[in-house]
Amino acid sequence: MASQQPVVRVGVAAIISDAEGKMLVGVRKGSHGSGTLQFPGGHLEVGEDYLECAERETLEETGLKVKAEKDLAFTNDIFDAEKKHYITIFVSCRRDDEQKQPVVMEPEKCESWTWRSEAELREFMATEEGKQRLFLPIVNLFNDRLYKEHGSLTASL
Repeated sequence: MASQQPVVRVGVAAIISDAEGKMLVGVRKGSHGSGTLQFPGGHLEVGEDYLECAERETLEETGLKVKAEKDLAFTNDIFDAEKKHYITIFVSCRRDDEQKQPVVMEPEKCESWTWRSEAELREFMATEEGKQRLFLPIVNLFNDRLYKEHGSLTASL
């Protein structure tokens, strides 16, 4: 029996802000990074545009219809313990209906959705325990040199 070679996967994360500039995050469940905060998103499918992927994954996970507007950044994410490697593309998205709130559409994958400010997420980054509460791609995004030079996710939206 031949062993399968590991592959690098592409993940897409949708950054969606509310009127107060808070971003939508959920608690991961049942997969690598379980228990950590994540943005809506998932795997890019073969032949799929990454902006379309952000829209599709957001609808599947939250029930929200969004318009993906632009890519903001990407990260190189190596999950050593799980032996997984991802390139994650972060995409800014705008809700079609600003009043509609997210719903947990995939309870096996996500505990809950909530709105958090970038400052709150940065506070998590200030401690080692906090870093463990953020999904690795978000940790890597906040540690990225280009992100640090730009200064803010919400300023980019």
